[in-house]
Amino acid sequence: MQPELKGVQVAVLGGDAREVVLVSTLSRLGAHVKVVGLPVKHDPPQISLFESLEAAVEGVQAVILPVPGILEDGNIYCVYQDRPLMLSEALLVKLPPNAPIFAGFARPKLKEIVQRSNVRLITVLDLDEVAILNSIPSAEGAVQMAMDNTDITIHNSKSFVLGFGRTGASIARLLQGMGARVTVVSRDAAHRARAFEMGMETIDLKDLSDTISRAEIIFNTVPTMVLTNSILTKAMEDTVIIDVASPPGGTDFDAAKRLGIKALLAPGLPGRVAPKTAGQILSRVMPGLLVRELAR
Repeated sequence: MQPELKGVQVAVLGGDAREVVLVSTLSRLGAHVKVVGLPVKHDPPQISLFESLEAAVEGVQAVILPVPGILEDGNIYCVYQDRPLMLSEALLVKLPPNAPIFAGFARPKLKEIVQRSNVRLITVLDLDEVAILNSIPSAEGAVQMAMDNTDITIHNSKSFVLGFGRTGASIARLLQGMGARVTVVSRDAAHRARAFEMGMETIDLKDLSDTISRAEIIFNTVPTMVLTNSILTKAMEDTVIIDVASPPGGTDFDAAKRLGIKALLAPGLPGRVAPKTAGQILSRVMPGLLVRELAR
């Protein structure tokens, strides 16, 4: 059961189809939602559309940024308009002290702005209740990209999954269900044990250099540089890499290009391949987070 949000004032700034779904949910739960940069209907009296960020944040108790947060130039991620939406400290000082700012994840620029302001940043993709559900469209999107960029079937493919966290486990399970020969690569012994229990091959990350030559498709979920130049030189030239880790990913893309290996960075897959579902995931979790954080 979703919480009652009557009387809550919240600004939703920028975003994509996910935030469109979220705005609708918040308004139905009684919140007054002030929106910038989204093609939402403003017929319900509790939804107000603004051109100005300054006007939108006036009087609100919380701000919801898009899942990707802001770009490194300080502009809020927004797919529906070309006009930049610049997040600044001057904007955040208009908020009440200790007001919560929600984003999917935070690039260094966003962390820097928040640290200099009297607000709190909550990165929702760090929460299991969001990240586990979000891994479903991420996994489907990653496999779809692999299908679009290889000339082999997923079935019987030698597919390596680097990392066995929330997204890695979902990718590995989906591949296994499609008949792939899945190898999970992880430095975590417990993760390797769980993957083995599920019927998958396992490799310690430190041994990747000795085994990568077997991989036809590689799915990386590790957000640090793991597919280095020295490792990629041992991969097959027709290997395809789908890197779903947070930007800049865990692949040396320059080295891959030089070696003739197709390597694709795939950030934000839920919003690209299943925006309605991704928006429903946010809508399922965000109302409770709002209530919890505003009560602090």
